[in-house]
Amino acid sequence: MVFSIKNEYLTATITSFGAELISLKNTTREYIWEGNPQFWAKHTPVLFPIVGTLKNSCYLYNDIKYELPRHGFARDCKFEVIAKSETEIVFSLKADEVSIKKYPFIFELQLHYILLNNDLQVKYKIINHDAKPMPFSIGAHPAFALPKKFDDYALKFEKQETLKSFTLEDDLLSDNFFEIAFQDKILALDYTLFANDALIFKNINSKKITILENDLPLLSISYTDFKNLGIWTKTNAPFICLEPWLGYSDSSKHNQNILEKEGIQIVSENCTFDCFLTISIL
Repeated sequence: MVFSIKNEYLTATITSFGAELISLKNTTREYIWEGNPQFWAKHTPVLFPIVGTLKNSCYLYNDIKYELPRHGFARDCKFEVIAKSETEIVFSLKADEVSIKKYPFIFELQLHYILLNNDLQVKYKIINHDAKPMPFSIGAHPAFALPKKFDDYALKFEKQETLKSFTLEDDLLSDNFFEIAFQDKILALDYTLFANDALIFKNINSKKITILENDLPLLSISYTDFKNLGIWTKTNAPFICLEPWLGYSDSSKHNQNILEKEGIQIVSENCTFDCFLTISIL
């Protein structure tokens, strides 16, 4: 099912399949990628309980092997709506017999969408209902529509950065990286940046990225609670994904023990972990 929330500035539409935001618009334009399968059929999937790819598509927990697909399973599950008002909606996904076979924890993942003026706040709430610590990663993957020429756009970082992008080898994160030159905190968009897949920045200092359209601010995404950032598009695709992450793909050297996975988060038994991001229309 599809649900909408709105205020006097914005309307957000979310589908219960994956609790995925499929539209964010005001009276003049749509800001979310349309999901054309010619390029990429998603809009803003949630990445849980892993981000990226596992070595051999599996991990070990208590010496038992479990298989998980790239970016986990939450994006392909139906969520339940547990609260709704005109400007807010809360989706919930709970562990079941199917998920336990892939991820042996009694979890609940909630996504809260809240409209406040020209902002859409997204809260990720990871609840561990189990009697043991629960390892997880969580990531956002919003694709923003870029209807003009790709080189009409640029990204403005909150802080001056040394942009070190770690490279993927067979979808696993390597120790190799390359530095991206940019000036005055602004990175001009060019498809050649993504010739080898996503840009992956570990422990990035900037917690806010602004999309510029012909040098004018279009929207920003703020992600104070997320340590890492992916940026991705496909050649000739009219969108850009700005992806705050807690976690990333395995290294080829990883021993596959999920408790020792680089970037993994741990939520204690019967505890909750919250993180937030905000999309601001400028």
